[in-house]
Amino acid sequence: MQKVDIGEGKVDIQSSKVDIESLIAVKATDFSEKTISHIYKMYDKFGFDMIFGRTAVGELLGLQNSSASKLLAKLLRAEIIEPVSGHGKGKYRFSRRW
Repeated sequence: MQKVDIGEGKVDIQSSKVDIESLIAVKATDFSEKTISHIYKMYDKFGFDMIFGRTAVGELLGLQNSSASKLLAKLLRAEIIEPVSGHGKGKYRFSRRW
């Protein structure tokens, strides 16, 4: 029987957390603590690769549609999120371009 070597490499599960913290430090300097908290919750749920819209953000954060729209607009202006085409109107993902 052959042993499986699982000790060779360590998985870095902190790198994405560092990425979002750096992004917030650079882009969200004038955001309130509540907005920053919302960004962390959104990132924990969606990450860099998942696509989301107003409804998903509202459900996740317990916001009305208008408040979710305002939050998305603020994040879009700060280039924290970017629009995604080909998935319907009003779809976004976290931007890696910073």
